[in-house]
Amino acid sequence: MTEWHFYEPANGHRLPHDPLNAIVAPRPIGWISTLSSEGVRNLAPYSFFNVLNYKPPLIGFSSMGWKDSVANAEATGEFVWNLATRPLAEAMNATSAAIEGDEFAAAGIEAAPCRIVAPPRVAASPVAFECVVTQIVRLETRNGRSLDQWLVIGEAVGIHIDTSLLDDGVYQTARARPISRGGGPEDYFETTPATLFRIRRPG
Repeated sequence: MTEWHFYEPANGHRLPHDPLNAIVAPRPIGWISTLSSEGVRNLAPYSFFNVLNYKPPLIGFSSMGWKDSVANAEATGEFVWNLATRPLAEAMNATSAAIEGDEFAAAGIEAAPCRIVAPPRVAASPVAFECVVTQIVRLETRNGRSLDQWLVIGEAVGIHIDTSLLDDGVYQTARARPISRGGGPEDYFETTPATLFRIRRPG
């Protein structure tokens, strides 16, 4: 017989570690580059991130607190998403630290110019989305209480793809070795060809 651990989040989970991030995992990483209104480069990872719409392509990342990425996105109306891969994992992790000034330089990450938006992309990342901000939403509880949690949504207006990831024009997801965030403070997962399985949609 199955035993269940049930809890109401408002009353605490009664476990050694909050299971929410481990359950909804692995989560794709929003490695977001922005420019301040003064032109200072910022680069930071967000694990509350995903693609939200096909046409037009919309992506969103959610920030706990009004951090530089959100402030810069609001000020300039632009940001870039960079694909975090296994070879870039340590560099990505370095950008999660609170750093004053140019975070590309501080983390030793080479930048590359974008074609449409002003913020740079990560030169070594095999995929990047140049985005124009469409919405910044302050999240609320079911009772209408405003949270210090900010959802930034952007429309991808330019997409860079390393052509080595394409076979006859079809993007090979695992070849890029994308990484995703797990539940623990140090947990990440890599997507590999060995984890692939296929199910055909009905109809």
